[in-house]
Amino acid sequence: MPPSFLLRCLCTALACFVAPLHAAPYIPTDGKQVVERLPSRLDPVQRELLRLRADLNKTPNDVKLASTLAQRYIEQARLEGDPRYLGYAEAALKPWWKLAAPPEAVLVLRATIRQSTHDFPEALADLDQAVKRDSDNVQAWLTRATVQMITGDFAAAKASCMRLYSRAPQLVVQTCLSNIANVSGQGPASYQQLAAAFAAQREATPAIRVWVATLLGEMAARAGDTAGADRYFTQALAADQADSYLLAAYSDFLLDQGRAQEVARLLKDKTRADALLLRYALALHALRADGAAEQVEALRARFDAAMLRGDTVHQREQARFELSLRRDPVLAVKLAMLNWDVQKEPADFRILADAAAASGDALARALVVNWLKQSGLQDKTVAPALRRLKVAA
Repeated sequence: MPPSFLLRCLCTALACFVAPLHAAPYIPTDGKQVVERLPSRLDPVQRELLRLRADLNKTPNDVKLASTLAQRYIEQARLEGDPRYLGYAEAALKPWWKLAAPPEAVLVLRATIRQSTHDFPEALADLDQAVKRDSDNVQAWLTRATVQMITGDFAAAKASCMRLYSRAPQLVVQTCLSNIANVSGQGPASYQQLAAAFAAQREATPAIRVWVATLLGEMAARAGDTAGADRYFTQALAADQADSYLLAAYSDFLLDQGRAQEVARLLKDKTRADALLLRYALALHALRADGAAEQVEALRARFDAAMLRGDTVHQREQARFELSLRRDPVLAVKLAMLNWDVQKEPADFRILADAAAASGDALARALVVNWLKQSGLQDKTVAPALRRLKVAA
């Protein structure tokens, strides 16, 4: 399941490619130019976070309060796609962060933050400890399945999903299992199974329905069911217009369908997240619109700043940026392969295949061929790249 819905390893090998990525900082040419819109302190969410932070400052060792605040920060990181909230969440958990055996609530939250920064081995270590302490911890099993799926360990992910039986709602269990089956050789069948379960389980909470509808939109796109994808994405968006993962997934579908104008309208005021700024820039570029070059430059500055910080979490987006907007397939394929070393979701596979096709890199092509054989992935959105690579789907 998409990490953005549940919670989200720094690769030191990137050091080989840091030098050419460093460029001059982005400096606005006009003093009136808006660089970033910060959340208003009058916003109810920001007021709640400030209140919780103030309370925690008074009692910094209150694990219940710290856990509540950390969870809220993680939720905002998911919604806004802003990694700074993950740093705030870690700071809230500071008294227990380095403990080998912190309280159970801290274990799961720490795993969530580590997952979000791609420290998957440490995240799994925390989750293993959590489920040993409490085998009924649904969030721990679900997050464990997420990490295992992201890293391509489908058998282990399925086993974690199975532990949800009798512990989680039926739709959650089916979604967990169908999502793994969909990327491991059972694409159309798993899509139909989840669609049927979704239609039958109308009493599910709004949050779960948005999560499942988004997944179904992605599954439909991979199956080539464009009408179904549009229907599910639209349904999810009608219920939640703020989730950055949903916005990015729907934008990718729209871009594939040549509907860049809709992407531009959808994301115009939602570009704080790098992933959404990328889609917005791709849409403007496709439309040859005024302001496209400005958005590309802003995005370049963000990636350069991330490299200076040693932050490699957004390598997938950066590879796509280099390939589609900077027209540098050589750098794009390097970034795509570094990203592939860390995570193996369908979007990671797609940029790897696209970059391999554009660059002619033999190693990247071999990775594509091997993963198709190993996973059995069925994804029609990758078909153009596979044809260029002369690889059978």
